[in-house]
Amino acid sequence: MSETVQDAGTRSGEFVQSLERGLAVIRAFGPDRARMALSEVAREAGLSRASARRFLHTLVELGYVVTDGRVFALRPQVLELGYAYLSSLSLPEVAQPHLERLAEDVGESSSVAVLDGAEIVYVARVATHRIMSAAIQVGTRFPAWATSMGRAVLAHLPHGDRDDFLGAVALEPLTPHTIVDRDLLRAELVRVQGQGWALVDQELEEGLRSLAAPLRDRTGRVVGAVNVSAPVRRGAVDDLVAEFLPALLRAAGDIEADLARTRA
Repeated sequence: MSETVQDAGTRSGEFVQSLERGLAVIRAFGPDRARMALSEVAREAGLSRASARRFLHTLVELGYVVTDGRVFALRPQVLELGYAYLSSLSLPEVAQPHLERLAEDVGESSSVAVLDGAEIVYVARVATHRIMSAAIQVGTRFPAWATSMGRAVLAHLPHGDRDDFLGAVALEPLTPHTIVDRDLLRAELVRVQGQGWALVDQELEEGLRSLAAPLRDRTGRVVGAVNVSAPVRRGAVDDLVAEFLPALLRAAGDIEADLARTRA
């Protein structure tokens, strides 16, 4: 198999290809790929079997991967790779007690996420029950444009950055309800910016609605978003907004106040 982890034309002179390939092996694992054989890792990482084998056994010796000789799996030590970022961000620790209060107030799951490229990354979460087919946990990623938290952040990007995002991102119909027209999505982001919150109705997964508000640091810059998710059986859209929005905005304000104190 050809090794096409990244287009060589986009690499700078300082680029370390071996590091890229090692990270590709780690990223090959996921919720649906917790345990994989060598051939599966090679396919998911875009590497040859020989390269994948070398990287896997290096990771085994470093303590990041475990194997029984046939299949490989990540070890908890791999969390160290993301800990420095999460701890320096401080947002997860600040947000957690407010998420717990929000989830208790509305009786549904609540989360905080940040924007990373074209995706949102969950950095804090309180789950009351599982409402999606995919398990959500800290580190889970979803397309930003199809999520309430992603739109809450995208709506507050500088106009040039927002236009660049909309021009580059591939809009795919994740459900029959997903907005895939760029002009419609642009108009939706303008609306979100004006009203100060975002609602996604079954665009990420059928049967799921989500309401989100942006989170600002003490300078006013949007650094993430907080949301509440609920199944459609909870009630009509208008009822969900009326019931959840006040608690959501209150939680967002409390998180922002604590962020300002933490980073002052």
